[in-house]
Amino acid sequence: MTIRVLLVDDQTLLRSAFRVLVDSEPDMTVVGEAADGAQGVELARAEKPDVVLMDIRMPGMDGLAATRLISADPELARVRVVMLTTFEVDEYVVRSLRAGASGFLGKGAEPDELLNAIRIAAAGEALLSPVATKGLIAKFLAQGGPDEDASEPYSDRLDALTVREREVLVLVAGGHSNDEIAERLAVSPLTVKTHVNRAMAKLGARDRAQLVVIAYESGLVRPRVD
Repeated sequence: MTIRVLLVDDQTLLRSAFRVLVDSEPDMTVVGEAADGAQGVELARAEKPDVVLMDIRMPGMDGLAATRLISADPELARVRVVMLTTFEVDEYVVRSLRAGASGFLGKGAEPDELLNAIRIAAAGEALLSPVATKGLIAKFLAQGGPDEDASEPYSDRLDALTVREREVLVLVAGGHSNDEIAERLAVSPLTVKTHVNRAMAKLGARDRAQLVVIAYESGLVRPRVD
């Protein structure tokens, strides 16, 4: 099945480079380009792409605002947003995840890394690029501490999780893959995937990245202090 990609970036040359790269892959196609967030939201609603490559910093409506609108639209529930940023280690990392992005990637990423990111996002997985190591997301989410407004609404839903689902959620929040979790818990990767999917359903999470956000914002998981 062809992965439909929407490009949203105010730099024409960069969009053109991304288009050539994406369209060169047999399993991908670019369905539209936008130069700002507002146009990106319009195209997302019209084209319903599988993945949106969204620049964070743009004139007018920026990528964060556009991502919030896409994430809040029930008709775009299957659309995954990958945020593009010049610097991966900055405050925009946590803000992009809180806005509903499935992950983020530096603009200096290698072509293969970008294409792999699109495939990962399209599959519903969280995209944590190599520079964003396992503890990085936790540290940024912890800067403001658990969201007090978020922790209360999540409490009942967290109570609905089984012991094993909570255990899996904690490991997901630690940045572990299904294979790594399976090895730790001595179960099959398919069993882990089932627990992850059930946790997402119970918590109302769009994807794996949102599970990470919920785990930290609810206070279920606290970052380690190095």
